[in-house]
Amino acid sequence: MLKPSPPATQGELMERANAIAGHTIGELAERFGFGTPEDLLKEKGWMGVLLEYVLGADASSKPEPDFTLLGIELKTIPINRFGKPLETTFVCVAPLTGMTGQTWQSSHVRQKLNHVLWVPILAEPSLAITDRIVFPPFLWQMDEEQEKLLRDDWQELTDMIALGEVENITGKHGQVMQLRPKAANSQAKTKAYDKQGKPFFALPRGFYLKTPFTAQILQQHLPL
Repeated sequence: MLKPSPPATQGELMERANAIAGHTIGELAERFGFGTPEDLLKEKGWMGVLLEYVLGADASSKPEPDFTLLGIELKTIPINRFGKPLETTFVCVAPLTGMTGQTWQSSHVRQKLNHVLWVPILAEPSLAITDRIVFPPFLWQMDEEQEKLLRDDWQELTDMIALGEVENITGKHGQVMQLRPKAANSQAKTKAYDKQGKPFFALPRGFYLKTPFTAQILQQHLPL
């Protein structure tokens, strides 16, 4: 099947999203001619790529929302039968240099999280990849309290990067968002600076939403 064109309106996007609810990942992969990996640990982003294709996302790997015309980001989130997230949610890659002058308003994090189409996927460990089920997708925009929490975490984490503390950042930093290594393997390195301002090569980092935060979002929107 040919790749669907990008949705022209929010209504068209939601029509497509609602149409895949209740289907298994295997059904969608077969319908759209996607090969199914045997091990998702080696193909971590495969389900997201599949759903981007099915729904007509057009941003590819660009640092902007997946549906560029609509300014909407797509986030798949694996859940258990009780609607609880099974892992943290990747937001975007964190720049380790060039932090001067960056603000929350202009940050990639805010751009990615400004308007999100969440697609929950029932992904109990006992289920094969092809048997995982798409739950009803929903649109989300952060409220004032959620944005303040995210902004505070972004500020704390980017300040630490700018001050040469990137190697001291752990998953415990941040109330609702953390910074973690984001690389296909340990050989992938990117430029960073230490406390003395000297350049060195570090593992790339990514911003991730912590599970209590996404659990709250799911609780508000997921009919269980």
